[in-house]
Amino acid sequence: MMSNAILSLSGVTKSYAGKTGSVTHVLGGIDLEVAEGEFVAILGFSGAGKTTLINTIAGLIEPDSGQILQHGTQISGTGKDRGVVFQSYSLFPWLTVAQNVALAVDAVHKDRSAAERAALVKQKVELVGLGHAMDRKPAQLSGGMRQRVAVARALAMEPEILLLDEPLSALDALTRAKLQDEIERIRKEEGRTIVLVTNDADEALLLADRVAVLTPAPAARIGRIWTVDVPRPRDREAVNDDPAFQALRREIVSYLGQLNAESGTVGESAIALPNVIPLDLVKPDSEEPPRAYRDAAQSAVNQRYLEFYKLDKIYPTPKGPLKVVDNFNLIMNRGEFISLIGHSGCGKSTVLTMAAGLNEISGGGIVLDNREISAAGPDKAVVFQAPSLMPWLTARQNVALGVERVYPHADKGERRDIVDYYLDRVGLGDAKEKMAAEMSNGMRQRVGIARAFALSPRLLLLDEPFGMLDSLTRWDLQDVLVDTWNRTEVTAIMVTHDVDEAILMADRVVMMTNGPNATIGKILKVDLPRPRDRKALLDDPKFYHYRQEVLHFLAEYDHGPGAKAA
Repeated sequence: MMSNAILSLSGVTKSYAGKTGSVTHVLGGIDLEVAEGEFVAILGFSGAGKTTLINTIAGLIEPDSGQILQHGTQISGTGKDRGVVFQSYSLFPWLTVAQNVALAVDAVHKDRSAAERAALVKQKVELVGLGHAMDRKPAQLSGGMRQRVAVARALAMEPEILLLDEPLSALDALTRAKLQDEIERIRKEEGRTIVLVTNDADEALLLADRVAVLTPAPAARIGRIWTVDVPRPRDREAVNDDPAFQALRREIVSYLGQLNAESGTVGESAIALPNVIPLDLVKPDSEEPPRAYRDAAQSAVNQRYLEFYKLDKIYPTPKGPLKVVDNFNLIMNRGEFISLIGHSGCGKSTVLTMAAGLNEISGGGIVLDNREISAAGPDKAVVFQAPSLMPWLTARQNVALGVERVYPHADKGERRDIVDYYLDRVGLGDAKEKMAAEMSNGMRQRVGIARAFALSPRLLLLDEPFGMLDSLTRWDLQDVLVDTWNRTEVTAIMVTHDVDEAILMADRVVMMTNGPNATIGKILKVDLPRPRDRKALLDDPKFYHYRQEVLHFLAEYDHGPGAKAA
């Protein structure tokens, strides 16, 4: 046993019985020791039992077997010596920031005077950078600010151990980065023992002294533990160039990939894709595609296949017109894959919805395959962050809705083969008859991807398609998307916050300046061979060079609307 261990878990198990009598084994014997003042990150897949583990340490759940010791004494129930910050911040909307934090202070520190409790509230709220917002209510705060209140509330209990259960996973990349910096500052100033549950390998490496990886469900255990031997402070740009960081990151990502390899996320299909061409539904006066399109089964246009010309978007506001996108110019060749990246509010999704014909263009134009885009249609398939399936339909029925519209001239068997082929390709071969309402977020997004490719669109538009998923599920679906795109090479634009995702997917990464008046700030050509493999990329020096260029651009623009860093 570690001589200075403040927390010790030995053989901790937890199972749940279902209504039908089936038993789900969540934790299969967790062994872990945490030293006093240490920061340990627990990294794992969705459904691996990370939250169950945190809840057992917090005393909110009683394990079936094993021991959880704090200072050598078995824990019993909750206690003020263990403060928890959950993924959802659960603030009382009718109370101010100070009042929300005071609830915890008044409950835990009853032995202190009113003045001492008020001083403690003020100190912890200021510690998380919200001194200016003491009297605001949650409705007046951003998601990131609300999560800071939750952190202040946990710290105000003055716990020996701070337990963080994926507290940043629901936030956008920039807010997440800023709160990671806040957690690091608190670690340094408070010197508390911290256990962080996360699905983000980079977050774990930036913050922790050690990273413990949970094996996938069922019956999760601690698979491996790494010591993060990277000197502090860890700057996200600087560590990108650190060989020790690169080697450790590569080792952890490879191990996670190895653990996940058996899940078979990219599926094969025994079905041959029928040789049928979708109807051209863009021209209402035409009942069938142009002869050249039918004969060649492809567009004759290869260069300048998609062109954004002096594109503007203006929204009316009570204070007057607000120009969100200003003079956006981009030319894409047929079959090119573009990643569009930038901070929240920079107009990425606005550009995408204009390209989809879902958002009126204020100035300039977008030309696709020699036609100006003026309306939505199945020639422009969109995959949104939320997959928008019909919950009462099966996976097959959801995909079939679009297929029946664009292939009415194909026979029933051919249409069914198209649906089945793409569901097989996205790894849903065994779940075609499963109702959308019964699927996980990751499975629903796979259906959304299958539906988009099954339309054989001229243009595939992806609006942060994996943004709602944990990072490990996101890796799975990136592989699914890469594999499916490799077979179709459809012209594609993907909006993302994820730097690695942008580089993995794209031929070029288009970086947008902050809004309002957002435009293209920089374009990076990604000269990496296809097909791309995540593990191979991590061994390629070019990948880290590209990563550094994008990170540096984003760092320049993280100081407010339209402004570069000084």
